[in-house]
Amino acid sequence: MSEPETLLEVTGLDVRYGDFQALFGVDLQVGQGRALALVGANGAGKTTLLRTIAGVLACAAGRIRYGGTDLTSAPPHQRIRRGVALVPEGRRLFPSLTVEENLLLGAAAAAGRDWPLDRIYDAFPLIARRRRHRASALSGGEQQAVAIGRALAASPALLLLDEISLGLAPAVVDDLYVMLAGLREGGATLVLVEQDLRRALAVCDDLTCLLEGRVVLAGPTAGTRREDVIAAYFGVGTAPGEKR
Repeated sequence: MSEPETLLEVTGLDVRYGDFQALFGVDLQVGQGRALALVGANGAGKTTLLRTIAGVLACAAGRIRYGGTDLTSAPPHQRIRRGVALVPEGRRLFPSLTVEENLLLGAAAAAGRDWPLDRIYDAFPLIARRRRHRASALSGGEQQAVAIGRALAASPALLLLDEISLGLAPAVVDDLYVMLAGLREGGATLVLVEQDLRRALAVCDDLTCLLEGRVVLAGPTAGTRREDVIAAYFGVGTAPGEKR
């Protein structure tokens, strides 16, 4: 089987918050139609990496190429129009707006029209019946489904998902991952930040582990032992900057 075409390529990425450096020379590749799990302890730099790919944060060094185009200096709205969408940690919905109004905001700078409202409601029956309700009246699981649906409304080729299971009941998380499985079957390319290593290894094709802002483990999930991921996660036997 031939290797999938690279959709996202991050090379030598440094990111700083003032004098604090959060990422150090990060390299990352995501193949077209594949799902990559981004794992690491709190503070490892996972959210920083996703926000930089989405254009919310600027990088101090390095390159971000998407579909062969250099997006390193592109503002967020241009990245959305090219097909990069972020589901942020904490959902970041507009609480006073209805479900449908939040979804329509996601479509405002859409890269295409692959995800009209009807298709989003078909994929997320959890929120279809709540389309006229304000986001503030939804449960945590419903809000997360709206956040994913809002990103899909932009018709992304690359979907960045940050901690979508955080704070949700296991049954709700199961429902969300059933929805993600449907997206995978449709050919979506995903980068998923997930604290549950078992789930990450089960649903993703590839894995990258960050430790203190550096990549310490990267490769396909097939054949990757959970013990090795845990060791990289906590830096056991790995010096900072040393990739396993």
